[in-house]
Amino acid sequence: MSEISKGMSRRDLLAMVGFAAGASAMYSAMSGMGYAAPSTYTGPIKLEGDPKGASVLILGAGLAGMTAALELRNAGYKVQVLEYREKAGGRCWTLRGGDVYTELGGFKQEVKFAEGNYLNPGPWRIPSDHYAVLDYCKRFGVKLEPFVQQNYNAYLHSTEAFGGKPQRFKEIQSDYRGQIAELLAKAVNQSKLDELVNDEDAELLVESLKRYGVLNDDLAYVKSDATSTYRGWEKDPGGGVGAAPVASDIISLKDILQGRLWNDLITGESIDHQAAIFEPVGGMDMIAQGFEKEVKDLITYNAKVIKIEGGDTGVTATYVDANGGTEEKTVSADYCICTIPFSVLGQIDHNFGPDMTAAIDDVSYASSIKVGLEFKRRFWEQDEHIYGGISYTNTPITLISYPSTNFFSDGPGVLLAAYSWGAASYQFNAIPAEERIEKALEYGALIHPQYREEYSNGVAVAWHRVPWTLGCYGEWRDMAAHYDNACKMDQRTLMAGEHISYLPAWQEGAILSALNAIERLHQHVIGA
Repeated sequence: MSEISKGMSRRDLLAMVGFAAGASAMYSAMSGMGYAAPSTYTGPIKLEGDPKGASVLILGAGLAGMTAALELRNAGYKVQVLEYREKAGGRCWTLRGGDVYTELGGFKQEVKFAEGNYLNPGPWRIPSDHYAVLDYCKRFGVKLEPFVQQNYNAYLHSTEAFGGKPQRFKEIQSDYRGQIAELLAKAVNQSKLDELVNDEDAELLVESLKRYGVLNDDLAYVKSDATSTYRGWEKDPGGGVGAAPVASDIISLKDILQGRLWNDLITGESIDHQAAIFEPVGGMDMIAQGFEKEVKDLITYNAKVIKIEGGDTGVTATYVDANGGTEEKTVSADYCICTIPFSVLGQIDHNFGPDMTAAIDDVSYASSIKVGLEFKRRFWEQDEHIYGGISYTNTPITLISYPSTNFFSDGPGVLLAAYSWGAASYQFNAIPAEERIEKALEYGALIHPQYREEYSNGVAVAWHRVPWTLGCYGEWRDMAAHYDNACKMDQRTLMAGEHISYLPAWQEGAILSALNAIERLHQHVIGA
């Protein structure tokens, strides 16, 4: 892997970005480095040729495993799937009222959300350029609805700026853009950019900056009706007597800069967050359920794999009941597609070769925390007119995401009240679930004072304590040295999952890796 600067790898840089600015900034950085990019999916896979009765054992019934199972069976293979959990989906997971979740350490949580409310502990958005996920949703009849990523009425918050008072996104965005545009326009007008633009381009640049920054004829960004139509009014326009609007004051560039509230202004502009973004109606696991309906008869549930042994003629997996069983059972097949996260696979007895073993050992798994809080009413809509979108903060919760569904309903609603990475998530990992919820309430109240009074119940998922993944997504220490080896067939086994992709942490990466693996497997089979 190339380095950004001497002594600093891309992974190190991403870790620093995540620590300093939160998950959203890290994903923007990932996009810029090529880790988060448009999908290469061009349409349904076509596995032509006779597999001659070949059998395939698939380990794991997440989206990668179920993609492989579905397409291989359609191509004529004999398929069997072993799944650790009592249901399929892996990280494509939704918690609803009545669910019970027990994490490592024995922390047991009973979800008490009202009917129709839910939390997606794992994936929660589908970018419009994730073509494979969208195609499978269409094929399975999974209904999608818009996910509101950027809401100009949401908040930007820092405990170190504006006395800790949250500021509306639209105010910071408009004032930052306007005053930067003013500085540049005046520099052009004073011929300070002559080496960069000719006279004709300079004139056009000033004209565009005047429009872009909402500048007056003196090229100044000032309190006015024009700027208030973007940043909001002190007194909104009305009707009848006394209805004239009052322009709002502008926040100085110095205050915006020193408060660092510009950190998350462009998060919604990265290619994976640009509108349109989607979510399944009713929860992300509707995608998992769509797959599961197609391949459920192939899946053995509650199967904890304890040994994988490959050879020249086939692969055998040994498993026990995941609910504490000790009786060992074995399943054999001609080939294997293994989608078990490397964080777990590294602890399973296997006879993979040294290159594959080194690749498995090279991948660590990111730490992340999500907290879902249910409130008695949707106060963010009723009191603050926030309909979907995300507020960002420098506190350990990182952000608050508002639901993009059931707008204007009278009943309770659930906020994604914390989504943290890095150092903050390690702190959340170390405390019981009820304390994580308390921390989410404490920090969220700095943005929404209604938190305490309106709170009903909550649930908190720390991904390093999730038994079937032991982390959120795979991070390569030395991708250049080990990634290609992880993709090769070893002892008749091929690996698949988001960690075997350049779209880590995304469902699209998991599906694409599975499609690639089964295509290579099929070519091997019909070639043999």
